[in-house]
Amino acid sequence: MDEKKLAHLALKAQSRAYAPYSHFQVGAALACADGRIYTGANIENGAFSPSCCAERTAFYQAVLDGQRSFAAIAIAGGPGGSAPAFCAPCGVCRQVMREFCGENFVILLARQDGMIRRFTLAQLLPESFTLTEAAPDHPSSF
Repeated sequence: MDEKKLAHLALKAQSRAYAPYSHFQVGAALACADGRIYTGANIENGAFSPSCCAERTAFYQAVLDGQRSFAAIAIAGGPGGSAPAFCAPCGVCRQVMREFCGENFVILLARQDGMIRRFTLAQLLPESFTLTEAAPDHPSSF
């Protein structure tokens, strides 16, 4: 997986965000284990709670396409489509990542100047919750 390419795709996806309320545009590029890449951008809604983050948009597109194995995600975000600082995923997105990924899943935070910070999901979501770990004797489909 080419981390710089993934970061570039996240920055590119940022331009497709729909953020008329916060003006904070976020783009994501999700690399699947088979090499396919899915991009996403945040999509806001005037009622706020129906909004969807870029990371979840990318994951949901990939899952809808049958993907279940993921290698990494790159995220870029900032006001007005810029990415001057690192933009970490929100807690909801971290939990969605944990649904599909293990603790070693790679999360790349990209800035417009080309700088990249690398984390694992375990670093950004310590002591994470999964249904199968919480209730191993129960079927995974409740």
